[in-house]
Amino acid sequence: MKKIFLFILCCFALIANNLYAQSISLTKNNIEATNVSVSAEKLKGNDAIKVIKDSSIKEADEPTFVKIKGIEFKNGTIEVKVLSRLLKNAPDYARGFIGVAFRISGGNAKFESIYIRPVNARVEDQVRRNHSIQYYSYPDYKFDRLRKEAPERYESYADMEMNKWITMRIEVKDTQAKLFLDNNKQPSLIVNDLKHGAGLSGAIGLWVETGTEGFFSDLKIYNK
Repeated sequence: MKKIFLFILCCFALIANNLYAQSISLTKNNIEATNVSVSAEKLKGNDAIKVIKDSSIKEADEPTFVKIKGIEFKNGTIEVKVLSRLLKNAPDYARGFIGVAFRISGGNAKFESIYIRPVNARVEDQVRRNHSIQYYSYPDYKFDRLRKEAPERYESYADMEMNKWITMRIEVKDTQAKLFLDNNKQPSLIVNDLKHGAGLSGAIGLWVETGTEGFFSDLKIYNK
């Protein structure tokens, strides 16, 4: 009887954890482009959207994303497959920047973001390898400020490749965010002090930066 009871409890826990799971279809009807161009694509067997940053936006770590309509996210999990390529006219500093923005406030005035730099992961320079993953908080805590004031705290290394599907899973709870890549059980980055605090909630965006031809597929959101 005890084993049966424990089994039932586990089943209820699994149901509860997935009660608010949403698989989001990335179509023109439920996305909003912000400082990017977007188109529907079929890539390596996946239905996807292609996102490219507007070349008129010169600053880094800006609101350059496809925002998902009808989503209010505070705590939970965001999971999406991403793939990046370098554009033909990409500048020398392009790294295949691609990631997720979350808790995007009205008017895109505030948000948190975690993104990856796949190019860095396979270079021979160890310092650049250590910059394969990045957290930033818009508008006040972009990558350069965080790197200067708290080196190594908001960046990390993980093996990854360009032109290959990578599953990003971001778990958010109050002031903490954890990034998991592919099927890894351990996070590749842990941020314990999200700069906007625990109270901010808002939209979710699929984010790209300069020089990136970014693809997104299989978006799932688990609200808690």
